[in-house]
Amino acid sequence: MSEKVIADFVARFTLDTFDSPEPVKGRIVLSRKRLVLATDESKTTVPLSAIFDINVGHVPGELESFFQDTITIAYREDDRRRVAVVEAGSEEVSRFKTVLFKAELNGADARIKHPTRIGGRVTDASFRPAKLKIQSGAVQFAGDESVTVELANVTYFKKESRETGPVLLVRHADEGQSVTSEFAIESDRKLNLLGRYLRLEYSEIAKEVEDVTTSEAEMEALVAIYSGARSGDLAGTLGVDSSRVTMLLNDLREKGLVDEGKKGLSLTAQGQLLVSDRIETVNT
Repeated sequence: MSEKVIADFVARFTLDTFDSPEPVKGRIVLSRKRLVLATDESKTTVPLSAIFDINVGHVPGELESFFQDTITIAYREDDRRRVAVVEAGSEEVSRFKTVLFKAELNGADARIKHPTRIGGRVTDASFRPAKLKIQSGAVQFAGDESVTVELANVTYFKKESRETGPVLLVRHADEGQSVTSEFAIESDRKLNLLGRYLRLEYSEIAKEVEDVTTSEAEMEALVAIYSGARSGDLAGTLGVDSSRVTMLLNDLREKGLVDEGKKGLSLTAQGQLLVSDRIETVNT
């Protein structure tokens, strides 16, 4: 491989072209153009342009008994859908996932509309050009006015259609506010991969929230903060005394749902996600 190698490690893997689903030990080599999976007996080369999905942890049913920590790569070969499953340690899988998404998405031409909404208020923002860049824990759209979305702050996203084509609608926390942005990428394949990357990061936050329980009073406080109430306003908004508000906020801080920053009281990503789930449940 003449181009620069950005990942090179030994792992177990299997391909759906193998006679047996049982994994083999081999070398995984990634450049900015291709992925190579090699053993002493064979070598499979996958152009990055052929990859249309990347998943972590999900293994096709017939392979579940063979693998633990995995990354599954779906690609096209001669108009046929192919699948490669690579197994490594959880940290190595996480690093490889990020490097692979960077190789696929960095530098992609994009258009951004930010913010489309601030809370529930619609803005007059319009689309502007940008370059996509995958960073550690963030996605950046670089341009005249760069926009960085911290992945830990993403609380909702959805692929939607617009007159100009498909977009990713992303709701995320930004300096204590809930904002909504829209992102479009020239390549629909890369837009789908960006959606998968966000989905993988979002699922990690969702797992953290699954075990968090809140009382009705705590949820009411979260909704009030989400709606813009300051700490000094909460007593009147909730109809309780100030000592009760102090107790509620202390409990919410301990649960990692609220934070006190430079701009005052705000919800963490986990707090945003809980409130978003509550609002969507009420609206449905």
